[in-house]
Amino acid sequence: MENFFIILMGFFIVMANTIGFIFYRKKKNLYFSAFIILLLAVLFGAIGGTLAIVIIRDPFAMFYGMQLGYYLMINSVIVFIIALLASITKKYNIRNIYH
Repeated sequence: MENFFIILMGFFIVMANTIGFIFYRKKKNLYFSAFIILLLAVLFGAIGGTLAIVIIRDPFAMFYGMQLGYYLMINSVIVFIIALLASITKKYNIRNIYH
């Protein structure tokens, strides 16, 4: 049973990043992509927690969903930091080109 939840966690993380990438390709905005991943953290955390409660039949299984949401929130923070670094690098390179 433990392996099932680890695989499910990996699947949700890959799915959130894939959806975030699709939104990035559509809008060309890393900040929007990080925000979408943050929203998906809440959604997938709730789905994972509900699924864990149904499968395990224990109210403490909800903590699995909270843990999954935590990992996805960390993931969205990493994407946001990458967006900040990309913006800073882009502004620095543009400033050096014209001077």
